[in-house]
Amino acid sequence: MTEAPPELGASPVSEPVEPWRDDTPIGDDDAAFRFALRNGQRLQIIDCAIDGPAVAVIPLGVEGFDRIEAVYRFLSALHGRAIPPDTRLTRQQRARQRRMLRAFDGERAGATQQEIAEVLFNITHLGRDEWQAASARHRIKTLLRDARAMVAGGYRTLLRHRRPR
Repeated sequence: MTEAPPELGASPVSEPVEPWRDDTPIGDDDAAFRFALRNGQRLQIIDCAIDGPAVAVIPLGVEGFDRIEAVYRFLSALHGRAIPPDTRLTRQQRARQRRMLRAFDGERAGATQQEIAEVLFNITHLGRDEWQAASARHRIKTLLRDARAMVAGGYRTLLRHRRPR
């Protein structure tokens, strides 16, 4: 965000320019601050003009659609309106992402795949032969494979909507 160009003719505002600003300092300069959402989360805003109206500049690439939607959600929160849902992931996809991270954390902590499956899928301990044939074993392997890919940089795909090729 940066100051609006003078040719846009921004009119003076009688109320504070940034009534939504949370003056939680970030770093050494005043160019970054946090915006507090109603749900307890905070957004970090960078390079915002302190003494003028804030504007959003959106590049016109294909990612522009996602950015426009994000700005719309931000404006809704800013002006106290109902915040539209984030449509990048379905409820099921969010639950799977959560399971992936839990499985990855368990693996990094030294748990076996069977121990992870017992916790994530709420199953009882299986014998060796039963575990080899169990569908939970294959589900855990898939979750861990996808979690490793996500941690290795695939998480960036969460920021974009799926688009037809």
